[in-house]
Amino acid sequence: MKENEPVHEGGRERENRIEKLSTLREAGVNPYPYRFQRTHGVAELLSGEDTFLESGAETAIAGRIMSIRGHGHTSFGNIKDDTGAIQFYIKDAEVSEEDWKVFRLLDVGDIAGLWGVLFKTRTGELTVKVSRLELLSKSLLPLPEKYHGLQDKELRYRRRYVDLIVNDEVMAVFRKRSMIIDSIRNYLREHNFLEVETPILQPLYGGASARPFVTHHNTLDMKLYLRIADELYLKRLIVGGMERVFEFSKDFRNEGMDRSHNPEFTMLECYAAYWDYNDMMGFVEEMYQRLCEEVVGSTEILYGEYEIDLTPPWRRLTFYGALEEKTGVDLRGATEKELEKLAKDNDIDLEGVAGKAALLDELFSRLVEPGLIQPTFIIDYPVELSPLAKVHRSEEGLVERFEPYIAGFEVANAFSELNDPVDQRARFEEQVRMRTEGADDMHPVDEDYIRALEYGMPPTGGLGVGIDRLVMLLTNSSSIRDVILFPQMRPEAGRGEK
Repeated sequence: MKENEPVHEGGRERENRIEKLSTLREAGVNPYPYRFQRTHGVAELLSGEDTFLESGAETAIAGRIMSIRGHGHTSFGNIKDDTGAIQFYIKDAEVSEEDWKVFRLLDVGDIAGLWGVLFKTRTGELTVKVSRLELLSKSLLPLPEKYHGLQDKELRYRRRYVDLIVNDEVMAVFRKRSMIIDSIRNYLREHNFLEVETPILQPLYGGASARPFVTHHNTLDMKLYLRIADELYLKRLIVGGMERVFEFSKDFRNEGMDRSHNPEFTMLECYAAYWDYNDMMGFVEEMYQRLCEEVVGSTEILYGEYEIDLTPPWRRLTFYGALEEKTGVDLRGATEKELEKLAKDNDIDLEGVAGKAALLDELFSRLVEPGLIQPTFIIDYPVELSPLAKVHRSEEGLVERFEPYIAGFEVANAFSELNDPVDQRARFEEQVRMRTEGADDMHPVDEDYIRALEYGMPPTGGLGVGIDRLVMLLTNSSSIRDVILFPQMRPEAGRGEK
């Protein structure tokens, strides 16, 4: 093999298909035509079978050939589009000589258009009796073997196009993902929220504790960051008089990857003027209840081994109360050394964990989160963990923040938003101080955002929802990679990627 020559898969099978491709072209058949006029999708045929059988009307369908079972002068097979699959029957005497020759050169995986009428076989299976056919795309690589399929998880993520072809349940997950987003969008619009768009490329990153991806704009000769959150821009719009706003955004965080984290992910953020976190808690309960009823058909779902009921009201537990419930220790006044000792006593590795805020967060995520199976609002967080939330109106050292947990992981984050510009500046500056001490996920002072607050922002309730995790929950998917069409992957060995 020559250097840099592409590596082809499929072996002899691919060579056979290339030979068929040449034969088709020599016969004057275009194996890649421009379009095909369908009359129906497969699902329409299946749902209206009585009408089609009675009328005997010809139909034209198109899709991928998933099987061919030959019997000399006749053959059966299955064709699939994005609505379903149906059997077809073809006989040499009932199609033109040219069409029969094309059919004999078809392979499983080819895309074809079929004309025909519906009938039922002796076994009662609805079938298209083919009268004409057209090859629409000749496939050169074979599909995975029928009974073993594409089972390697990593290969499925890398080759999602094949995964979708051969695993119907994967297609169902992504259809449901679309339904989830539509349901949320409709709910927000019904409550007078305006959908907006904010920048992905930002001169300063903020709105979360995370490390950003960095890029450079050549014309402006300036450093830019892929957004880690759209919070600060949306709250600028609240300042400007847009009283209820939301955005479905792609966010990017240059951090680790695990079953619930991907460097590129989808967030919903929404903000409502004159609300606080109590208003937003009720809003979240109602939204999730309606979402489940529309998408799943019930507020009771199965996730892994757990039966979970999302019917309101959900349990509410304070951050420190949850830690005390688990450890038996009230940590409200604990020092860093006391927190480190508690972590050590519970075999928690603190490598890379610095400062009281990070210690509390690590203790909570390791000790409390896994046990939060039924819907639970964790409320009233330490101020150190929440630089953008309003101080608690009655509890010193806390902020008005909640996170709902379901099935052992966080599915949203919400605040009574901080609208005091003096307090906000002090919080930003504390973030900068923590950054100099090694906390590299703290964000810088955003002077323009503080300027916006100085013009006056009304009391505001804000909410962020991790859409990917929500889809995981409602599709009973164990990994975030199962609900992202093209998750981030390491370079594929031996494929020339760097």
